[in-house]
Amino acid sequence: ERGAGTRRHRHSALTPPAVLQIVKESQQQHGLRHGDFQRYRGYCSRRLRRLRKTLNFKMGNRHKFTGRKVTEEILSDNRYLLLILMDAERAWSYAMQLKQEANTEPRKRFHLLSRLRKAVKHAEELERLCESNRVDAKTKLEAQAYMAYLTGMLRFEHQEWKAAMEAFNKCKTIYEKLANAFTEEQAVLYNQRVEEISPNIRYCAYNIGDQSAMSELMQMRLRSGGAEGLLAEKLEALITQTRAKQAATMSEVEWRGRTVPVKIDKVRIFLLGLADNEAAIAQAENEETKERLFESLLSECRDAIQAVREDLKPDQKQREHSLENDSGKVSNIQYLHSYLTYIKLSTAIRRNESMAKSLQKALLQQQRSEEDGKRTPRPQDLIRLYDIILQNLVELTQLPGLEEDKNFQKEIGLKTLVYKAYRCFFIAQSYVLVKKWSEALVLYERVLKYAREVQSGAGAYTNSLKELPDVQDLITQVNAEKYSLQAAAILDANDAHETESPSQVKDGKPLSERFDTFCLDPSLVSKQVSLVHFPPGFQPVPCKPLFFDLALNHVAFPPLEDKVEQKAKSGLTGYIKGIFGFKS
Repeated sequence: ERGAGTRRHRHSALTPPAVLQIVKESQQQHGLRHGDFQRYRGYCSRRLRRLRKTLNFKMGNRHKFTGRKVTEEILSDNRYLLLILMDAERAWSYAMQLKQEANTEPRKRFHLLSRLRKAVKHAEELERLCESNRVDAKTKLEAQAYMAYLTGMLRFEHQEWKAAMEAFNKCKTIYEKLANAFTEEQAVLYNQRVEEISPNIRYCAYNIGDQSAMSELMQMRLRSGGAEGLLAEKLEALITQTRAKQAATMSEVEWRGRTVPVKIDKVRIFLLGLADNEAAIAQAENEETKERLFESLLSECRDAIQAVREDLKPDQKQREHSLENDSGKVSNIQYLHSYLTYIKLSTAIRRNESMAKSLQKALLQQQRSEEDGKRTPRPQDLIRLYDIILQNLVELTQLPGLEEDKNFQKEIGLKTLVYKAYRCFFIAQSYVLVKKWSEALVLYERVLKYAREVQSGAGAYTNSLKELPDVQDLITQVNAEKYSLQAAAILDANDAHETESPSQVKDGKPLSERFDTFCLDPSLVSKQVSLVHFPPGFQPVPCKPLFFDLALNHVAFPPLEDKVEQKAKSGLTGYIKGIFGFKS
């Protein structure tokens, strides 16, 4: 007790670190960056075990459980507050894990609500302990905000919209005051939590009866690329439900003077949200947000096209003979498919054009990017984008039902000329980089040809070409580039004559063969230096001599008939003589 009393005296004023900072750092470092709530729950359990062991605050032993509560009397160390915070975080992370699993197993929703109530209970205990005089004012406010946040999550899940909205508003107010009271670096976390809470507040307001909250929720969804956490699925379902109600009154759509009925619900919902999506793209703050919105719109359009295509499959014969006998036009379902395909290809063209504009800006700042060590954009990147745009335009001209529409074909032809002009321009730019002056000059002339064709044929189609790049600016730029190109070609030719001095002309020999001759060769310090011929060339060497016995055919051997006859006459007598050593 004496030691405990000494500890209480030593830690009479607790200054624990910020609650939100501890929570955010732990979540980001242990799984929540990737949405792994199970990993974060395991981390909370291990940290609780370490804290209890360090503080000697064990819950009994391995044979018997003895519950102990943190009270104000033993609140001598800020780690006691951390114990309760980790308990709340463990329960919350388990609830979020069950939230993910409840999509396929609805019974786990009951367990989810139980764990959320447990987290709120721990948060209430943390708030009660922080009312002690030993805790500073900042921690008290953060504990209240943390408690309000978890209470709002629980009420939100129970669909008690008014109570949830009150709790979230209380949490938002506290964090806004804390953000205003500290420096900008410390206020970043508080402002982030306020941004996380805002969609939940607007969702609660909509369910209470505030119809204006719907448009704000859709704007939040489009700006952020989708909500997170508990709100994600509910917000998507709400938007789909609202559009479905509006789609019930939508029965037809008009495009290029023809009205076709729309009977597929998914197509109705997509067409109703098309204007909102395009408005959000136009109001996008930066290129990254715009790119994300384009991808979202294209994904929804592909789903709608797939729904129409499935309706086309059962009636295969009618699809093969899509021309109606009376009107000579394609069927309504086929025309609707062409309309959706037109939306998809037009959106893809606008997206690629937006990417091309951002790359053009980057090309103008090429020198700065090289100094920063970043990858420098090249004209070849733009050429690839314009190739894709031209391919999309070709597909537009082949849409069923529009082959006989002369105005549409003429409009697509003018757009094709505009993008061909820009494609030729950047091909010429790529030739300029490698000093191919004549090829670049020919391509610049081709650009001017395309641009003049657009200007001569754009009379009645001026309104449809407003969204395209201005060809007059391109003509001005090409004329300036032509003069610069001619000057660069003349200077390059003069430099080539001046640099042809004996000390700088290379004869193609490797270094090993010109040790006695001085020559300025920049390739000696490059990666492709020529030191020796490798592999070495072939050299003639003497072959191994071959010997042929030509005299054998001209040699006359002595006759041997006498010896052969003598051998033939020798019989038993010669054999006996040979035995006894007699020779003839």
